[in-house]
Amino acid sequence: MEQAEIGIFGGTGIYDSGLLKESKEITVDTPFGKTSDSITVGTFKGKKIAFMPRHGKKHNIPPHLINFRANIWAFKEMGIKRIIAPSAVGSLKQKLKPGDFVLPSQFIDFTKSRKYSFYEEGRVIHISVADPFCPELQNAVSSAADKLNIALHKNCTYICIEGPRFSTRAESKFYKDVIGADVIGMTLVPECQLAREAQMCYVSISTVTDYDVWADKPVTAKEVIETLSRNVEKTKKILTILPEFISQKRNCACEKALSEAEF
Repeated sequence: MEQAEIGIFGGTGIYDSGLLKESKEITVDTPFGKTSDSITVGTFKGKKIAFMPRHGKKHNIPPHLINFRANIWAFKEMGIKRIIAPSAVGSLKQKLKPGDFVLPSQFIDFTKSRKYSFYEEGRVIHISVADPFCPELQNAVSSAADKLNIALHKNCTYICIEGPRFSTRAESKFYKDVIGADVIGMTLVPECQLAREAQMCYVSISTVTDYDVWADKPVTAKEVIETLSRNVEKTKKILTILPEFISQKRNCACEKALSEAEF
């Protein structure tokens, strides 16, 4: 089995990291079925890195049909301990403008029909996601953004909806005014909690593409893609220097997530 240290899930607009040297494509069989696509493995700045587009290279997998368990399992089988997850989000706050970057620290789950755990028979696991993102990786992303002078909004709450449709006006205002979330997306859950269950470090780097529909301007897929295309290079710049801020040894609690999760 090909091994790697860091895994990257490419979100909407990022289908090829373009960073890896001596790269090759591999497939990994999992007990949960096929992964979103083949995995590109290569080296970058002395680290072995794996890249997988979560929607597939042709963006042919909608968010509610992504096989999150297979994707995380494949990375785990490859020995990956840290996952970097760029994604596209809508803004629920005026100050979070299209084109801005957001570092979520919390999530609220409004998905409905996904597979949320690897453990469905034999073991009952109650994983803690009180703080769902790895603090070490969050610090690394923050340091990378600072070095590049890229504005990064921190301590934000991401509300994850089922999709693939966008919100109604009433839903959007509910998420903004009643729930009080900062950004809205469709892919964070259960990706981040499955990573925690697999005792892997995980961080989300979210790109704001629109103001959702609370701002009285309907969201369109065309608008999302246009904003993403303008921001892809910035995202790649963050990914380019991020490895230098990630230490070899993990000092967080992510690798011990199962130690207190079982009765």
